[in-house]
Amino acid sequence: MRKRNAYPAIRKIRYWFGPGSCGRAVSSLLLAGMFAAMLAPAGASWAQSADDAAKSKAAAQAAAHAKALAEARDKVFSELSRQVRELRQKEAAIADRRESAARQELQKQQHLLNQAQARLQSAKSRSDVLDRRWAKNAARVAKLQKSLTQHQGNLGELYGVVRQIAANASSVMKNSLITTQLEPAPGQTPRSMFLTKLAKGHAVPSVNDFQRLWYELLRGIVASGKVVRYQADVLQLENGKPTGKSKRTEVVRVGPFTAVNGNEYLGYLSSAKSLTELKGALPGNFRTTAYNLTHAAPGSGYTSGVVDPAAGGILGRYLTRPSWFARIQLGEAVGYVIIALGLIALLLAVVQFIYLILTNRAINAQLKDLSRPKDNNPIGRLLTNFQGRKLTNAKVAESRLSEAVQLELPALERFQSFIRLVVAAGPLLGLIGTVTGMIITFHAIVASGSSDPTVMATGIGQAMIATVLGLGVAVPLLFIVTGLSAFSGRLIKTLEEFSHSLLAEKLGADNENTR
Repeated sequence: MRKRNAYPAIRKIRYWFGPGSCGRAVSSLLLAGMFAAMLAPAGASWAQSADDAAKSKAAAQAAAHAKALAEARDKVFSELSRQVRELRQKEAAIADRRESAARQELQKQQHLLNQAQARLQSAKSRSDVLDRRWAKNAARVAKLQKSLTQHQGNLGELYGVVRQIAANASSVMKNSLITTQLEPAPGQTPRSMFLTKLAKGHAVPSVNDFQRLWYELLRGIVASGKVVRYQADVLQLENGKPTGKSKRTEVVRVGPFTAVNGNEYLGYLSSAKSLTELKGALPGNFRTTAYNLTHAAPGSGYTSGVVDPAAGGILGRYLTRPSWFARIQLGEAVGYVIIALGLIALLLAVVQFIYLILTNRAINAQLKDLSRPKDNNPIGRLLTNFQGRKLTNAKVAESRLSEAVQLELPALERFQSFIRLVVAAGPLLGLIGTVTGMIITFHAIVASGSSDPTVMATGIGQAMIATVLGLGVAVPLLFIVTGLSAFSGRLIKTLEEFSHSLLAEKLGADNENTR
């Protein structure tokens, strides 16, 4: 849609001085000329008078038109002047408002700056006061420390030894399951907190502190050499996950090593200073040993038991150890290939061993009765091939006999080449798995940015299990293929010896018949 001009004076200027103004003037003149031409036949005089009248009229119209243009121009200019004045007044008002707002904002920022400077000056003053107080206190502490050192004398070395012993004892007792039994007396702090405070404290230990330190050390030594039955809180597990609940039950403790409840072994959680159930169930022999230990009567003599120096840690690791199938899964595709090749080679070796045993029995039976050759053994087949033949040429006879023996060798040495190939390829495939596992380990280290063992466990596990599988397949198969080779070699040697004796016997018999 076309937008109209907001100012009427501008529209008037466009009307009179725009591109169409000349066209309107020319049109008026053409109309006047046409009118004069129509009156020309009336007479020359009349034409002359009419021409004069037309000229005078045109002059009057031109004067009126010029006057109108001048008036319109003056009106337009006056309108433009009025509008310009109004715009200037509006712009001046807007500029005044902006200047006023800027002055107010400047005053506000100046006020904030003054407040900040005042706070800064106050903080500097307070900092100076605190610095002087700090220096004064530091000088006083140094003076008191010097006085304390002078008063302590040789006791300073003793206090250092006491703190060191307390620190070592605190670490040992915190990780010892004896803590679940040795509870502090009423009004006393727990022994681990007492030892920690004594090890980290800067005050001079009192006589009571020395006495309790000696008492706690002696009590721990005595308790570590006893098998004790007592009541203790045991953290409960549900589906292998802690429930946060504990149960008061009877526990049998074997020194600082093992604790059992019924037929179950317990672990020690140092962070909670409490006994806890182990994740999973131990095998039957472990449970039987725990049951016998729990129900052993006092003074009944020696009783077998399981000792865990890690206070349940080793038993927990034993429970979470991966199965054989889980270990094989760590080897991934390379491990499956190694196992498949090993099983195929083992199956072929068993088949060949059975064949060689049956062949050996058949050969032994045939050697006992050479008069009736059978086709179920190599010697019987040799006898069948050479019966009734006259062999006068020794070289031809030897060649035919050697050929017959060679025909029997593939069956006796069957599958040995493949088994040797598996023996050689097993460690190499294991090496491929090892390299792949190490690559995975390096990628995990780069991705995590640390050498955390839990991050590297997957790659190292794959590397190690592939090597174990490769060697585990190659070593037994090496002994198997060696046994196969020895067994088949003995049969081949028997076959060759018999062939030589058969050749000599046949040649001698044929020569006698020829004579």
